[in-house]
Amino acid sequence: MKNKTFKVLALVLVLIMLLGVFASCTKDTKTTEVNETETAAPDVTEEPENTTPLVVGYLEFSEKFSPFFSDSGYDADVVAMTQLALLTTDRTGAIVYNAIDGETIPYNGVDYLYTGIADLDVNYDEAKDQTVYTWTLRDDVKFSDGEMMTADDVIFSYYVYSDPAYAGSSTLYSVPIVGMSNYRTQTSDDVFAKYDAMFDDIYAAGIDYVPTEADSFTQDQKDAFFALQEEVWKKDVADIVNVCITDYLGYVEAYTGFTEEDVAASDGVKVVAGMALWGFGEVGEDGTFTSYVTGTNWTLEGDDFPTLDDYYNETYVAYEGDVVAYAGVESPGENAADVLRDKFIRQEGPKDPSLGEDGIPNIAGIKKVSDTVVEVTVNGFDASAVYKLGIQVSPLHYYGDTAKYDYENNMFGFDFGDMSGIQAKTTMPMGAGPYKFIKFENKVVYFEANEYYFKGEPKTKYMQFKVTSDADKIPGVASGTFDITDPSFGTDEVAEIASYNSNGEITGDVITTSTVDNLGYGYIGINAATVNVGGDPSSEASKNLRKALATLIAQYRYLSIDSYYGERASIINYPISNTSWAAPQVSDEGYKVAFSTALDGSDIYTSDMDNDAKYAAAMAAALDYFVAAGYTYDEATGMLTAAPEGAKLEYEIIIPGDGAGDHPSFALATTLKEELAKVGMTIIINDPADTNVLWDKLDANTQEMWAAAWGATIDPDMYQIYYSNNIVGNEGSSESNHYHIQDAELDRLILEARTSDDQAFRKATYKACLDIIIDWAVEVPIYQRQNCIIFSTERVNMDTVTPDITTFWGWANDTELLEMN
Repeated sequence: MKNKTFKVLALVLVLIMLLGVFASCTKDTKTTEVNETETAAPDVTEEPENTTPLVVGYLEFSEKFSPFFSDSGYDADVVAMTQLALLTTDRTGAIVYNAIDGETIPYNGVDYLYTGIADLDVNYDEAKDQTVYTWTLRDDVKFSDGEMMTADDVIFSYYVYSDPAYAGSSTLYSVPIVGMSNYRTQTSDDVFAKYDAMFDDIYAAGIDYVPTEADSFTQDQKDAFFALQEEVWKKDVADIVNVCITDYLGYVEAYTGFTEEDVAASDGVKVVAGMALWGFGEVGEDGTFTSYVTGTNWTLEGDDFPTLDDYYNETYVAYEGDVVAYAGVESPGENAADVLRDKFIRQEGPKDPSLGEDGIPNIAGIKKVSDTVVEVTVNGFDASAVYKLGIQVSPLHYYGDTAKYDYENNMFGFDFGDMSGIQAKTTMPMGAGPYKFIKFENKVVYFEANEYYFKGEPKTKYMQFKVTSDADKIPGVASGTFDITDPSFGTDEVAEIASYNSNGEITGDVITTSTVDNLGYGYIGINAATVNVGGDPSSEASKNLRKALATLIAQYRYLSIDSYYGERASIINYPISNTSWAAPQVSDEGYKVAFSTALDGSDIYTSDMDNDAKYAAAMAAALDYFVAAGYTYDEATGMLTAAPEGAKLEYEIIIPGDGAGDHPSFALATTLKEELAKVGMTIIINDPADTNVLWDKLDANTQEMWAAAWGATIDPDMYQIYYSNNIVGNEGSSESNHYHIQDAELDRLILEARTSDDQAFRKATYKACLDIIIDWAVEVPIYQRQNCIIFSTERVNMDTVTPDITTFWGWANDTELLEMN
């Protein structure tokens, strides 16, 4: 819909792996308050216990402190203090397979021993095309209440994540575990396929169709379909309203004239806010609200406000009852059409006469072998699957109901489809992690050391996570308010940290700073669907057009990033985070500086060129690419005078700098505009104050060039971002391929890389993928920035902080060894 300003597309694809690496911290008034459960004073013959809490500064929590339902990084960090995961990884993010006895792995010239709660064995059966993951638990791990951890806790946890009613952030259910879809839908493979096809048949037939005996569905099934459609569609509309009055509450008054108090007091105002912010109507100068779709007018006086049913009706009319079309544009979260399909199959499939009355009692691929061994069988091989399978193990006796657990009789600790008991513990986590959660009070999370922790009771008895603002983090550590936190790390923050240390450095007598590369990178995207020649994104002419632009962008990025980040960011030459083991290194064969190759295959730059010479060489190379793309170039005037069919002499680049140029790539865009103007091409810089302008254009596939950043994951799988089927707008798409790259060889390589756990093979395969992406010139890698953690040198014993902190190994690893001064 027009003016759909606030429909947000999530750009950051983050696989949540709680490895004890904390990316954020907290603040408030430093206190020596001791937990309510403090034990009696120690015997005088023993060393006095240090009851001073370690205080960590964090931003706001949402109190979803559940291993199943936490969805913010801050809440997940609280959870991680109390939990342990099956999967153990090292400082590079590599898997530790023999974690019970431990593996000694060198990093930065030092050998480190890594231990965990489970060994992992992975076996691929080529004949069956199945992979078996075998987890073997230690036999001495206890939860913080003293109860032993067993395979039953693993089974329980797997079944929670697999239940169709589960609504947390884990996507374990998406792994092709044998029998997973059968269990979730309570259908056999044949019945699932039957009702999946039936869904398509009913959708294609439409609401007014009268089925006959020749159809695959009955009138009752058709009625059930459209009843569910209305239910799901209305729920989706309600979700839109909720998003608008929570995430975008601050914009409501500007769009509607209603205050936050008005929103809180009136359901009608909530609906007006949702419709206005989502682009379905507006409040006129006369104070009435008019729908863009039907023209219906509400006076907004007394009871004359639109209802949720009215909003639903407007969307229904706008999309002519087509839920798939509606969901592809409007759904604020999970695609409503996908939800409808899942609900239809789960509701109607189990009624199929072929299933009898027993249903599907379990997930065939998840098996308890013994009290310490669990096997998970997955169809095919996917190297990224192990990260989803390596779940945190939560106690059955706390989150579930032991009376409802009997593995041999297909009882798994809760009723199928009922998460109520598990959700009831959302604010009070419990597990086998290094600390016990005590309470959350006055914006402070209180922890106490877990005496049963398998690595030994932590030496720091008490810990607190305290809420603060980002601006207060650095002065908070300097003044003694808290001990550890993670401030922003720009030029101003560097100067502020250094000002507190007597040596004028970022590490000194007051504050110690640890920096690591951010798990992600910044880039400039070029949409192949809108920046091409003759409407063919894959043609050589189209690639040459994009290479012309990319060549200039790649050269102009150096000064731009240096001026914005200084030494806190570095230029990267491939569209992958330098933190990844798959990232090409300068010493690797075939390594190239991004877009440094001329049309004829020669190097654009030489080692003796100064900056002016490089600018001139970049422009000369770009003009060659423009001409090869079909542009007309007048050598006498040095100007591009005409564009080939489908291309232009004017392109837009969106730099979301809050309308003030506050973005690392803004100077780059400015230089691009100035330099191309000299040869007859216009670059329009769109610096929106509202970043939803960018998201809306990406969603509508109308962007040409744009600046953004990707969040990365431990596994470098490229499927979501670059696979052809995931182009935005494709049915069933992850809607992350904003580049519109569609290359059969790239698709083949992406899938091939998933089929092996040989890291050398995968790295070589991903290098081939990266070369294809560069050849398409749809993404110019720009920078890899740094994050920082700061410690109070005065209060934290820095000799006890885990050494060699990395992107994958944070300060909270080896927490049991951390001590206060």
